[in-house]
Order: sequence, then C-alpha cells, then structure tokens
Amino acid sequence: MNYIIGIDLGGTYIKAGAVSKEGELLYEASSIPSMSDVNPNAVVGQIEKAVNEVKSKYKGDNLLGVGIGSPGLVDLDGGTVKYPPNFANWTVFRLGEETAKKIGGRVEVENDANAAAVGEFRFGAGKGLKNFIMITLGTGVGGGFIIDGQVFRGETGGAGELGHISINYDGPHCKCGNRGCVEAYVGQKYLSHRVFEQLKTHPDSLINKLIDGDESKLEPKVISQAADKGDKFALQVWKETGMYIGVAVAAAFNLFDTANLVVGGGVSKAGRALFDSIEETIRERVLPPLRPRIRVAPAKLENSAGIIGAAALIAE
Repeated sequence: MNYIIGIDLGGTYIKAGAVSKEGELLYEASSIPSMSDVNPNAVVGQIEKAVNEVKSKYKGDNLLGVGIGSPGLVDLDGGTVKYPPNFANWTVFRLGEETAKKIGGRVEVENDANAAAVGEFRFGAGKGLKNFIMITLGTGVGGGFIIDGQVFRGETGGAGELGHISINYDGPHCKCGNRGCVEAYVGQKYLSHRVFEQLKTHPDSLINKLIDGDESKLEPKVISQAADKGDKFALQVWKETGMYIGVAVAAAFNLFDTANLVVGGGVSKAGRALFDSIEETIRERVLPPLRPRIRVAPAKLENSAGIIGAAALIAE
C-alpha cells in the first residue's frame, strides 16, 4: 500500500498521521510536544519521532513522502522556514532539508495554514469553491488564501498571514514585532492570559471553578464548557473573540473580493457563540456588495485538516 505522512507542526504540539493519496486519514499518531521553546534542531528531532511512530505502523508499505505544515513564512523553495512566531531561537532554517537528512525520502514543507487550506479545498469545507480564506485558530492565528483554485503565496511564499493583520495600531505587542495583531488578541496563549486577568473582576464565573486558580488550566475548551452552561462571562469572551477575528477577516474580504471563510483549529470548537460573532462582525464591516455572499463555515476536516493538507503536498 502507498501512503503519505502528514505533519501538522504547531507551536505547542506536533500531530502526525498516515494519509492515502485520496485524502483518507488512515492513522493518527499521538500528539507530542513540538519543543518550539528550544530551537529548530529540537523541533526536527520531535518530527523524526512522530514520523517513526507512523512508519512503525506501516512496515512493508510504501511511504511516498512526508509533508509538513509549519508556522512562519515558508519560502517558495518548499523547505526553508523563516521567523515562525512562537518558536524560540529560529530565524531562517532549512526545515525540509534537515528533516530529510533525519528520515530519508521526499519532504515537502508549506505554511501550516496554507496546508490546512489545501486540505479543505481538496477534501473538506472548501471543496467546490474557487475562492475562500481559511483561518486557523490555535497557539497562533494562521491564514491560507485559495484564489482561483490555487494557494496564493505572494512573491516569496509569505502571503496570507491573516493573524498579523493589525486591528489596533496601538494595541498589545505581538511576538512578530508588530502591535495590535489579531493573533495578539486571540492566539491561545494570549487569549488565556487575558481571560485569566479578567476573571479577577468576574469572581462568579464558572471558569474560576473549573481552573481552581491555575492559569495553566485555562484553555479554550474550559471557556467552551462554561459557555455551554450559560456562563455570561464565557459567552462574552467568545463574542469578543469573534469580533476581533471578524475585523481582520472583513479587511481580507475587502482586499480579495471573496466572501467565503473556513474556520479551523482548536479555538474554532467554541461553537455558535464564536461563529455568530465572527459573521456578525464581518457583515458590519465588509463592503456592501460582499454582504449577500458571506459564508462562514467550520473546517470539515476539523483537527485533521493540517495533517491531510500537509499530505496533499506530496499527493499533488
């Protein structure tokens, strides 16, 4: 059997899986820490571990190659990753080349949000659409733009950084060096810290009970648990988060004359409170001709979009 390994490289975890050429996820390995807080070589070591776990399940089968979806600007050479936000001691690094040295065989690298967009375009919520924007909500905020049926990469491969649209010129500092980026408001670590600080003035929120004063327990799923039980503060958090996202997406819609948004990543599981706020904000802020066409949909491949999209780099 022929198979491909897709690697979804995140700022916190690495997810890996075996994927068929037809886009079927055959097997997903256990998530392992990405070690992004150490250095690029440590990350490569973790990728090697993830690849080896998948390969151990398919001894005797034919591995066609490894596709990696990585944060940061991925050069058009298909392997060099530049300045990924939330990764320590990483400037310019030939991720594809160094990974290939460790594992052997073909390795292709694409920006993680672009890879997720490719997965949704070929097999998920973007199937049948010629134009759409994908936003991925996790440790960071990524963007992938499908324009005329192709990933829009720009002159050097760095297009589509939706998370680094500044929505407040005097806003909080973002790790990219700018101020007021949407990621600095809704990236998971930024979001959790802001909510933890706001809890001081919302002592009755169910979130306080769920985390018992421990900021490390304050993850999006906890906010969602509280929101699902009608917690007013938790619902307000998702409404505010959706507003920040919607402001950035509306700007992108106006620039690219598209009105289709696919939302993926862990934070996207917040549900209707988040999605309704995103759509409402977009409708308020896009140019009038775009409003009747607006469509906001959850990623169909859900958390597998990164793995399947990365594998599609080999399947293409």
